[in-house]
Amino acid sequence: MASSLCCSNPPNLSATSGEGTVVDDFGGIKSYIAGSVDSKRAVILISDVYGFEAPNLRKIADKVAACGYFVVVPDFIHGDPFKLDDSTRPFPVWLQSHTTEKGFEEAKPVVAALKEKGASSVGAAGYCWGAKVVTELAKAAEIQAAVLLHPSLVSVDDIRDVKCPIAILGAETDHLSPPELVKQYEEALAEKSEVDYFVKIFPGVAHGWAVRYKADDTTAVQKADEARNDMVEWFNKHLV
Repeated sequence: MASSLCCSNPPNLSATSGEGTVVDDFGGIKSYIAGSVDSKRAVILISDVYGFEAPNLRKIADKVAACGYFVVVPDFIHGDPFKLDDSTRPFPVWLQSHTTEKGFEEAKPVVAALKEKGASSVGAAGYCWGAKVVTELAKAAEIQAAVLLHPSLVSVDDIRDVKCPIAILGAETDHLSPPELVKQYEEALAEKSEVDYFVKIFPGVAHGWAVRYKADDTTAVQKADEARNDMVEWFNKHLV
């Protein structure tokens, strides 16, 4: 994960992007929220290493919210996104301050806050770094549905331990979760008759395609839209 592939195409972060609202405390975490607070179905979107101010991520949150969900995008990296051009703080050093274990522990109160506000079901989707956090939530049965998009740091043993329906959307070009590893995920899930799953490898895309696409690249936008639609369909199926 310390490779340039993980962190390529960094977004131009914007604290004011999106049609939703930033709140200082949702389950103890500053968060971007979108959608009706009265919705009984909630989705947590967990960012990659660039955090919750990424305009594409907030755009995805807005579109998921438009499908009837209350969406929360927590700032699990606490205003400290990875900076690709900071040679004094390479990725392994940054990651020491932002472990996925810490993200998981901070995510549990967010799930609890959603349930306290009346959500009957909670799903979570994560990109790259965030996919590992979602996997941990799925292993702990904290959520009712999970989606991993170009995941990293996720082992086959992790997948064997998930306890809720899970969709895994991989890229054709991704040495963090190459197609061979994604197929191993699928094989592990096939052994778990009690867990519904969906696995798809997107042709012609690379790690990060689902959230770090360029808005002026029509093909890239179409592929990202396809991933978002697959995610929403999965939540539609499993969140009631």
